[in-house]
Amino acid sequence: MKITPTFAAVLLGLTAMNSYAVEFVLTDSMLAKEVGNWQVTHDSLGFTDSHPFSIEKRQLHGGKQTGVDVLIIDNGILSITLVPTRGMGIYDVKMDGQRILGWNSPVKEIVNPAFIDLESRNGLGWLDGFNEMLVRCGYEWTGHPGIDDNGQLLSLHGRVQNTPASTVKVIIDDTPPHKITVEGKVAERTFKKAELVTLTRLEVTPGNNTFAIHDTLTNKADYDDEYQIIYHSNFGRPILEEGAKVTAAASEISPFNDYAQAGLKSWQTYLGPTKGFDEMVFNLKPIGDENGHSLAVLHNKAANKGVAVGYNVQQLPVLTLWKNTDTEQQGYVTGIEPGTSYAYNTKYQRPLGLVPTIKAGESKDFNVTYTVLRDHKEVQQALQAVQKIQKNVPLKTSNTLIVDLNKVQ
Repeated sequence: MKITPTFAAVLLGLTAMNSYAVEFVLTDSMLAKEVGNWQVTHDSLGFTDSHPFSIEKRQLHGGKQTGVDVLIIDNGILSITLVPTRGMGIYDVKMDGQRILGWNSPVKEIVNPAFIDLESRNGLGWLDGFNEMLVRCGYEWTGHPGIDDNGQLLSLHGRVQNTPASTVKVIIDDTPPHKITVEGKVAERTFKKAELVTLTRLEVTPGNNTFAIHDTLTNKADYDDEYQIIYHSNFGRPILEEGAKVTAAASEISPFNDYAQAGLKSWQTYLGPTKGFDEMVFNLKPIGDENGHSLAVLHNKAANKGVAVGYNVQQLPVLTLWKNTDTEQQGYVTGIEPGTSYAYNTKYQRPLGLVPTIKAGESKDFNVTYTVLRDHKEVQQALQAVQKIQKNVPLKTSNTLIVDLNKVQ
């Protein structure tokens, strides 16, 4: 069925993009447009040739989540909760009504950025809202808080995750398999400082166990600027447990700091919830195939459920592994984090060549895919894909700190 402009206008007061897709504009700050609670389904579009799907927009109420918009994209297999108010991050992903990707943070609400002061706690205010499965860290800067070379306080992991989207659109292909795209524009604009605009896209196909992030960062200013990005991808139960394992295509791994040195030999495996366990972070140098594509896989002890994170090393040349196997109440979670940079403060990464420049008017693309691994076969297929990329490249284990925080502080 073709969605014609006339039919779309009658159906939902919106217009078609072209003869092959229909576009629904949910938010547009320039037009002061906000549709409120909203829903579309395969039935409402008259798709009889589609796997069942639905997309619902809700506004949350109560506490610090007051005014937060969420979009729930259910493709018949996965139910993805996207949060336009929080930089188009992903709160969690459910399968069969149960969370499969995400984690239990002490932060229970999806916090409106209006209630967050990024510079509180000496730049750690970002943690007041940290509970998502996917958090974009950047783009003007990322990493641990601290004073930059120019004297400016850089708060933890930048501003983009606490910046509401200026526009939000849902685009659905008219032809099978009716791919769903949720597009949002997030702008970091400060007079005399930055004009970085990111067009984010979440793509998912009905009936599929994979979804993809396609982001385009553009420097709208007339001057070149620095940028950084970490795709902070966070997983807890049911995948994370004692004996869970992570595998990544990489040529080298080293500890982030002194504390992580003690866990270097067992970096691939996980403890159960452990009181007194401080976070351990490891820096990996990933490798890709002939096209730069790389893969990291996390699976449970039985290797019958897991997640595969795919990315491109030409866009995201480093990988951070964050192990936070503290108690359940404190936040039992691990992070698989491809990025342009490690988690050090920006001033320590410039000498490493990990603070790239984006020229005036230039755009940079970043692509990350997530695949929910539903059984032993899918886990093994993902692990084989990692091994295919790894080939005969040995993984070098280095106990040397690439940034010795004891010396630089």
